[in-house]
Amino acid sequence: MLSNIIYVIVFLILAFVLSIAVKAITRGVEAKQTIKEEKNLDKFSENSNQNLEITSQIKDLKELYDKGIIDENEFKKAKEKILK
Repeated sequence: MLSNIIYVIVFLILAFVLSIAVKAITRGVEAKQTIKEEKNLDKFSENSNQNLEITSQIKDLKELYDKGIIDENEFKKAKEKILK
């Protein structure tokens, strides 16, 4: 009788420990996924900022070209340099 009670207590302790382990693993996986998503968002934001900067530089060049400050050849060279 005493041995049966001990077996039940041991089983309950193991079940409790396993439930804690499963919760910890689940949280770890979720945290890893969250970090991965944040990195992807950072990369997307960085690319957007670079695209906006490039667009702005080309617009400035176009304004200089339209005003006659630089000629067509200089405009093309500067544009190619920006796009590389």
